[in-house]
Amino acid sequence: MNKLIVTASPHIKSGTTTSRIMQDVLIALVPASIAAVVLFGLRALLVIAVSVAASVLAEWLYEKVTGRPNTVGDCSAAVTGLLLALSLPVSMPLWQVVLGDVVAIIVVKQLFGGIGHNFANPAVTARIVLMLAFTAAATTWTQPNFAGAFSSVDAVSSATPLALIESGNGASLPSLPQMLLGIHMGCLGETCSVALLLGGIYLMVRRVISWHTPVAFLGTLFVCTALLGQAPVYQVLSGGAIIGAFFMATDYSTTPSTNLGRILFGIGCGLLTTVIRVYGNYPEGVSFSILLMNIATPYLSRLTRHKALGGVKA
Repeated sequence: MNKLIVTASPHIKSGTTTSRIMQDVLIALVPASIAAVVLFGLRALLVIAVSVAASVLAEWLYEKVTGRPNTVGDCSAAVTGLLLALSLPVSMPLWQVVLGDVVAIIVVKQLFGGIGHNFANPAVTARIVLMLAFTAAATTWTQPNFAGAFSSVDAVSSATPLALIESGNGASLPSLPQMLLGIHMGCLGETCSVALLLGGIYLMVRRVISWHTPVAFLGTLFVCTALLGQAPVYQVLSGGAIIGAFFMATDYSTTPSTNLGRILFGIGCGLLTTVIRVYGNYPEGVSFSILLMNIATPYLSRLTRHKALGGVKA
Protein backbone atom coordinates (compact mmCIF):
# COMPACT_ATOMS: atom_id res chain seq x y z
CA MET A 1 0.00 0.00 0.00
CA ASN A 2 1.41 3.38 -1.00
CA LYS A 3 2.05 5.88 1.75
CA LEU A 4 -0.08 9.00 1.89
CA ILE A 5 1.87 12.21 1.46
CA VAL A 6 0.50 15.25 3.26
CA THR A 7 1.52 18.65 1.92
CA ALA A 8 0.42 22.22 2.37
CA SER A 9 -2.24 23.70 0.11
CA PRO A 10 -2.92 24.43 -2.68
CA HIS A 11 -3.51 20.86 -3.81
CA ILE A 12 -5.00 21.84 -7.19
CA LYS A 13 -2.53 23.75 -9.30
CA SER A 14 -2.98 25.69 -12.54
CA GLY A 15 -0.58 26.36 -15.36
CA THR A 16 -1.43 30.05 -15.14
CA THR A 17 1.53 32.13 -14.00
CA THR A 18 2.01 35.78 -13.07
CA SER A 19 4.05 36.37 -16.21
CA ARG A 20 1.34 34.81 -18.40
CA ILE A 21 -1.33 37.01 -16.84
CA MET A 22 0.79 40.15 -17.24
CA GLN A 23 1.58 39.26 -20.84
CA ASP A 24 -2.15 38.99 -21.51
CA VAL A 25 -2.67 42.45 -19.98
CA LEU A 26 0.09 43.85 -22.20
CA ILE A 27 -1.55 42.26 -25.24
CA ALA A 28 -4.91 43.72 -24.20
CA LEU A 29 -3.35 47.19 -24.02
CA VAL A 30 -1.83 46.99 -27.51
CA PRO A 31 -4.95 48.37 -29.29
CA ALA A 32 -5.10 51.39 -26.95
CA SER A 33 -1.36 51.98 -27.36
CA ILE A 34 -1.60 51.87 -31.15
CA ALA A 35 -4.60 54.21 -31.05
CA ALA A 36 -2.63 56.64 -28.87
CA VAL A 37 0.21 56.80 -31.40
CA VAL A 38 -2.20 57.20 -34.32
CA LEU A 39 -4.17 59.93 -32.54
CA PHE A 40 -1.38 61.88 -30.86
CA GLY A 41 1.69 61.21 -32.95
CA LEU A 42 5.07 59.68 -32.27
CA ARG A 43 5.55 61.55 -29.02
CA ALA A 44 2.92 59.22 -27.59
CA LEU A 45 5.20 56.32 -28.47
CA LEU A 46 8.08 58.13 -26.79
CA VAL A 47 6.08 58.64 -23.57
CA ILE A 48 5.05 54.97 -23.57
CA ALA A 49 8.59 53.72 -24.22
CA VAL A 50 10.14 55.94 -21.55
CA SER A 51 7.51 54.97 -18.97
CA VAL A 52 7.83 51.22 -19.54
CA ALA A 53 11.63 51.39 -19.56
CA ALA A 54 11.73 53.50 -16.40
CA SER A 55 9.39 51.13 -14.55
CA VAL A 56 11.40 48.06 -15.49
CA LEU A 57 14.69 49.77 -14.64
CA ALA A 58 13.37 51.02 -11.29
CA GLU A 59 12.29 47.52 -10.32
CA TRP A 60 15.58 45.96 -11.42
CA LEU A 61 17.72 48.57 -9.62
CA TYR A 62 15.72 48.36 -6.37
CA GLU A 63 15.92 44.58 -6.26
CA LYS A 64 19.60 44.69 -7.16
CA VAL A 65 20.42 47.16 -4.37
CA THR A 66 18.30 45.37 -1.74
CA GLY A 67 19.43 41.89 -2.74
CA ARG A 68 15.94 40.68 -3.54
CA PRO A 69 15.18 38.13 -6.29
CA ASN A 70 14.83 39.66 -9.72
CA THR A 71 11.14 39.84 -10.73
CA VAL A 72 11.45 41.88 -13.91
CA GLY A 73 10.65 38.77 -15.92
CA ASP A 74 7.09 38.58 -14.60
CA CYS A 75 6.25 41.68 -16.71
CA SER A 76 4.32 43.36 -13.88
CA ALA A 77 6.63 46.40 -13.96
CA ALA A 78 6.08 46.75 -17.71
CA VAL A 79 2.31 46.66 -17.17
CA THR A 80 2.55 49.38 -14.52
CA GLY A 81 4.68 51.57 -16.78
CA LEU A 82 2.32 51.14 -19.72
CA LEU A 83 -0.80 51.86 -17.63
CA LEU A 84 0.78 54.98 -16.18
CA ALA A 85 1.81 56.24 -19.63
CA LEU A 86 -1.70 55.69 -20.99
CA SER A 87 -3.08 57.68 -18.04
CA LEU A 88 -1.05 60.80 -18.87
CA PRO A 89 -1.38 63.52 -21.53
CA VAL A 90 0.99 63.33 -24.47
CA SER A 91 2.62 66.64 -23.51
CA MET A 92 3.70 65.42 -20.05
CA PRO A 93 7.42 66.18 -19.51
CA LEU A 94 9.43 62.98 -19.66
CA TRP A 95 11.22 63.56 -16.36
CA GLN A 96 7.85 63.78 -14.63
CA VAL A 97 6.81 60.52 -16.30
CA VAL A 98 9.97 58.87 -14.92
CA LEU A 99 9.25 60.27 -11.46
CA GLY A 100 5.78 58.75 -11.60
CA ASP A 101 7.27 55.37 -12.50
CA VAL A 102 9.65 55.54 -9.53
CA VAL A 103 6.74 56.33 -7.21
CA ALA A 104 4.68 53.47 -8.64
CA ILE A 105 7.38 50.81 -8.57
CA ILE A 106 9.48 51.66 -5.54
CA VAL A 107 7.19 53.57 -3.17
CA VAL A 108 3.87 51.86 -3.83
CA LYS A 109 4.97 48.39 -4.88
CA GLN A 110 8.43 47.40 -3.67
CA LEU A 111 8.44 49.10 -0.26
CA PHE A 112 5.32 47.10 0.62
CA GLY A 113 6.95 43.81 -0.36
CA GLY A 114 6.59 43.59 -4.11
CA ILE A 115 3.85 42.21 -6.31
CA GLY A 116 0.90 40.83 -4.37
CA HIS A 117 1.68 42.85 -1.24
CA ASN A 118 0.89 46.41 -2.32
CA PHE A 119 -2.37 47.73 -0.87
CA ALA A 120 -3.02 50.19 -3.72
CA ASN A 121 -2.73 50.03 -7.49
CA PRO A 122 0.74 51.44 -8.35
CA ALA A 123 -0.25 53.13 -11.62
CA VAL A 124 -3.34 54.73 -10.08
CA THR A 125 -1.42 56.06 -7.10
CA ALA A 126 1.41 57.40 -9.25
CA ARG A 127 -1.08 59.18 -11.50
CA ILE A 128 -2.66 60.88 -8.49
CA VAL A 129 0.77 61.94 -7.22
CA LEU A 130 1.64 63.46 -10.59
CA MET A 131 -1.76 65.13 -10.83
CA LEU A 132 -1.37 66.76 -7.43
CA ALA A 133 2.32 67.64 -7.80
CA PHE A 134 2.25 68.83 -11.42
CA THR A 135 -1.37 69.85 -11.94
CA ALA A 136 -0.73 72.12 -14.93
CA ALA A 137 1.24 69.50 -16.86
CA ALA A 138 -1.17 66.70 -15.97
CA THR A 139 -4.24 68.65 -17.07
CA THR A 140 -2.99 70.19 -20.31
CA TRP A 141 -4.54 68.32 -23.21
CA THR A 142 -3.58 68.06 -26.85
CA GLN A 143 -6.01 67.84 -29.73
CA PRO A 144 -5.47 64.62 -31.75
CA ASN A 145 -3.61 65.63 -34.89
CA PHE A 146 -2.60 62.38 -36.65
CA ALA A 147 0.63 64.17 -37.54
CA GLY A 148 3.08 61.70 -36.11
CA ALA A 149 5.38 64.51 -34.98
CA PHE A 150 7.39 64.38 -31.78
CA SER A 151 6.28 67.88 -30.81
CA SER A 152 2.91 68.40 -29.15
CA VAL A 153 0.71 71.04 -30.72
CA ASP A 154 -2.57 72.72 -29.94
CA ALA A 155 -2.24 72.15 -26.18
CA VAL A 156 -5.33 73.51 -24.45
CA SER A 157 -6.07 73.32 -20.72
CA SER A 158 -9.36 71.83 -19.49
CA ALA A 159 -11.04 71.09 -22.82
CA THR A 160 -11.90 67.43 -22.40
CA PRO A 161 -15.49 66.17 -22.77
CA LEU A 162 -15.76 65.90 -18.97
CA ALA A 163 -14.66 69.52 -18.58
CA LEU A 164 -17.25 70.59 -21.15
CA ILE A 165 -19.98 68.71 -19.28
CA GLU A 166 -18.93 70.26 -15.97
CA SER A 167 -18.98 73.75 -17.45
CA GLY A 168 -22.42 73.20 -18.95
CA ASN A 169 -21.09 73.55 -22.48
CA GLY A 170 -22.74 70.39 -23.78
CA ALA A 171 -23.26 71.83 -27.25
CA SER A 172 -19.49 71.61 -27.86
CA LEU A 173 -19.23 67.92 -27.03
CA PRO A 174 -17.78 65.62 -29.71
CA SER A 175 -20.15 63.26 -31.49
CA LEU A 176 -20.54 59.71 -30.20
CA PRO A 177 -18.53 58.25 -33.13
CA GLN A 178 -15.73 60.66 -32.23
CA MET A 179 -15.94 59.53 -28.61
CA LEU A 180 -15.73 55.89 -29.60
CA LEU A 181 -12.77 56.44 -31.93
CA GLY A 182 -10.95 58.81 -29.59
CA ILE A 183 -11.07 61.97 -31.69
CA HIS A 184 -11.18 64.30 -28.71
CA MET A 185 -8.85 65.64 -26.05
CA GLY A 186 -7.73 63.46 -23.19
CA CYS A 187 -4.94 61.24 -21.94
CA LEU A 188 -3.14 58.81 -24.24
CA GLY A 189 -5.09 55.70 -23.35
CA GLU A 190 -8.41 57.17 -22.33
CA THR A 191 -9.74 58.49 -25.61
CA CYS A 192 -10.30 55.54 -27.96
CA SER A 193 -13.10 53.62 -26.25
CA VAL A 194 -13.25 50.96 -28.96
CA ALA A 195 -9.61 50.00 -28.40
CA LEU A 196 -10.10 49.80 -24.64
CA LEU A 197 -13.25 47.71 -24.95
CA LEU A 198 -11.47 45.29 -27.29
CA GLY A 199 -8.74 44.89 -24.69
CA GLY A 200 -11.25 44.41 -21.88
CA ILE A 201 -13.16 41.75 -23.85
CA TYR A 202 -9.87 39.97 -24.57
CA LEU A 203 -9.07 39.82 -20.83
CA MET A 204 -12.52 38.41 -20.04
CA VAL A 205 -12.31 35.82 -22.82
CA ARG A 206 -8.89 34.78 -21.52
CA ARG A 207 -10.41 34.69 -18.00
CA VAL A 208 -7.75 37.02 -16.71
CA ILE A 209 -10.51 39.18 -15.24
CA SER A 210 -14.20 38.59 -14.53
CA TRP A 211 -17.11 40.78 -15.57
CA HIS A 212 -18.14 41.68 -12.03
CA THR A 213 -16.08 44.80 -11.32
CA PRO A 214 -16.12 46.42 -14.81
CA VAL A 215 -19.87 45.96 -15.27
CA ALA A 216 -20.67 47.12 -11.73
CA PHE A 217 -18.33 50.12 -12.10
CA LEU A 218 -19.54 51.34 -15.50
CA GLY A 219 -23.16 50.41 -14.81
CA THR A 220 -23.22 52.37 -11.56
CA LEU A 221 -21.53 55.35 -13.21
CA PHE A 222 -24.08 55.30 -16.03
CA VAL A 223 -27.14 55.02 -13.78
CA CYS A 224 -25.99 57.64 -11.27
CA THR A 225 -25.02 60.23 -13.87
CA ALA A 226 -28.27 59.55 -15.76
CA LEU A 227 -30.28 60.25 -12.61
CA LEU A 228 -28.33 63.50 -12.16
CA GLY A 229 -28.73 64.53 -15.81
CA GLN A 230 -25.00 64.48 -16.49
CA ALA A 231 -24.77 62.92 -19.99
CA PRO A 232 -24.28 59.28 -18.87
CA VAL A 233 -23.01 57.94 -22.20
CA TYR A 234 -20.30 60.61 -22.33
CA GLN A 235 -19.46 59.96 -18.68
CA VAL A 236 -18.76 56.29 -19.45
CA LEU A 237 -16.82 57.00 -22.64
CA SER A 238 -14.81 59.90 -21.21
CA GLY A 239 -11.83 60.15 -18.91
CA GLY A 240 -10.42 57.03 -17.35
CA ALA A 241 -13.71 55.18 -16.83
CA ILE A 242 -13.14 52.31 -19.26
CA ILE A 243 -9.41 51.86 -18.73
CA GLY A 244 -9.96 52.14 -15.00
CA ALA A 245 -12.82 49.64 -14.93
CA PHE A 246 -11.11 46.95 -17.00
CA PHE A 247 -7.41 47.41 -16.29
CA MET A 248 -7.01 49.09 -12.88
CA ALA A 249 -10.03 48.18 -10.80
CA THR A 250 -9.44 44.49 -11.59
CA ASP A 251 -5.91 44.28 -10.18
CA TYR A 252 -5.62 41.01 -8.24
CA SER A 253 -3.65 42.46 -5.33
CA THR A 254 -5.83 45.46 -4.59
CA THR A 255 -9.39 44.29 -5.27
CA PRO A 256 -11.64 41.81 -3.39
CA SER A 257 -11.16 38.08 -3.82
CA THR A 258 -14.87 37.19 -4.02
CA ASN A 259 -17.35 37.88 -6.80
CA LEU A 260 -19.76 39.69 -4.48
CA GLY A 261 -16.86 41.73 -3.15
CA ARG A 262 -15.87 42.66 -6.69
CA ILE A 263 -19.41 43.81 -7.45
CA LEU A 264 -19.48 45.96 -4.31
CA PHE A 265 -16.04 47.28 -5.19
CA GLY A 266 -17.25 48.29 -8.66
CA ILE A 267 -20.39 49.91 -7.27
CA GLY A 268 -18.26 51.88 -4.81
CA CYS A 269 -15.95 53.04 -7.61
CA GLY A 270 -18.93 54.12 -9.71
CA LEU A 271 -20.52 56.04 -6.85
CA LEU A 272 -17.30 57.80 -5.85
CA THR A 273 -16.48 58.66 -9.46
CA THR A 274 -19.94 60.21 -9.87
CA VAL A 275 -19.62 62.26 -6.67
CA ILE A 276 -16.16 63.55 -7.58
CA ARG A 277 -17.09 64.37 -11.17
CA VAL A 278 -20.39 66.06 -10.36
CA TYR A 279 -19.67 67.74 -7.04
CA GLY A 280 -15.87 67.83 -6.75
CA ASN A 281 -13.23 70.20 -8.07
CA TYR A 282 -11.83 67.62 -10.48
CA PRO A 283 -13.83 66.72 -13.61
CA GLU A 284 -12.18 63.28 -13.48
CA GLY A 285 -12.53 61.00 -10.47
CA VAL A 286 -11.68 57.45 -11.53
CA SER A 287 -8.17 57.32 -10.03
CA PHE A 288 -9.31 58.73 -6.70
CA SER A 289 -12.27 56.35 -6.53
CA ILE A 290 -10.14 53.27 -7.24
CA LEU A 291 -7.56 54.30 -4.65
CA LEU A 292 -10.22 54.87 -1.99
CA MET A 293 -11.85 51.51 -2.74
CA ASN A 294 -8.42 49.82 -2.64
CA ILE A 295 -8.30 50.82 1.01
CA ALA A 296 -11.68 49.15 1.58
CA THR A 297 -10.68 45.93 -0.22
CA PRO A 298 -9.65 43.88 2.88
CA TYR A 299 -12.98 44.66 4.55
CA LEU A 300 -14.99 43.78 1.45
CA SER A 301 -13.11 40.48 1.09
CA ARG A 302 -13.72 39.65 4.75
CA LEU A 303 -17.42 40.57 4.68
CA THR A 304 -18.14 38.57 1.51
CA ARG A 305 -15.97 35.54 2.27
CA HIS A 306 -17.74 32.20 1.78
CA LYS A 307 -18.22 30.03 4.84
CA ALA A 308 -16.83 26.53 4.41
CA LEU A 309 -19.36 23.69 4.64
CA GLY A 310 -19.64 22.77 8.29
CA GLY A 311 -17.37 25.62 9.34
CA VAL A 312 -18.02 28.64 11.46
CA LYS A 313 -18.41 32.16 10.09
CA ALA A 314 -15.04 33.79 9.45
